[in-house]
Amino acid sequence: MPKRPIRRLLARIFLAATGWKPDGVRPEPRQYILIAAPHTTNWDFPYLLAFAEYFELQINWMGKHTLFVPPFGFVMRALGGIPVRRHRRENLVESLAELFEEYDDLGLVVPAEGTRDHVDHWKSGFYHIARTANIPIVMSYLDYAKKRGGFGPALQPSGDLRKDMDEVRAFYEGKQGKYPERFCRIRLLEEEIE
Repeated sequence: MPKRPIRRLLARIFLAATGWKPDGVRPEPRQYILIAAPHTTNWDFPYLLAFAEYFELQINWMGKHTLFVPPFGFVMRALGGIPVRRHRRENLVESLAELFEEYDDLGLVVPAEGTRDHVDHWKSGFYHIARTANIPIVMSYLDYAKKRGGFGPALQPSGDLRKDMDEVRAFYEGKQGKYPERFCRIRLLEEEIE
């Protein structure tokens, strides 16, 4: 990652001013899918960016294509945004997995919940992108109850969906979003269909 001392300093000031403390260690893999959870408020985004700067990570994230139009499109791209058109029938898993063939260093944030509102299941895209690209999943978190955030272990998906998701559930156990009632249970629809 290119050194960005000003951005790192601003991130440290922001975290200190809001009472947040870093936790965990910088992810070791150079390519990975990053789960950002719990996702219950728009505040999650600036905290995620601040922790990424604190740990000197270059992350990229997916956003609705409408976020990337002028006048703020340039800023969104500079912050690591990749526009996605959700209404198109594209094979998003395949196209995002192919990004890892283009970039040696890529931490792609995939919001497993897909929304800040309560949903019944996590979206499984993060898992399938990681499996298709043969890269690990890194779990990041924000715990508003303890005002701690950071990064957890890297999980290489084994193909045993339930076993892998049990590890994800164990990591997020007890971590609380700003609005806990919006955080859905950590379960993929495919787990119930198997």
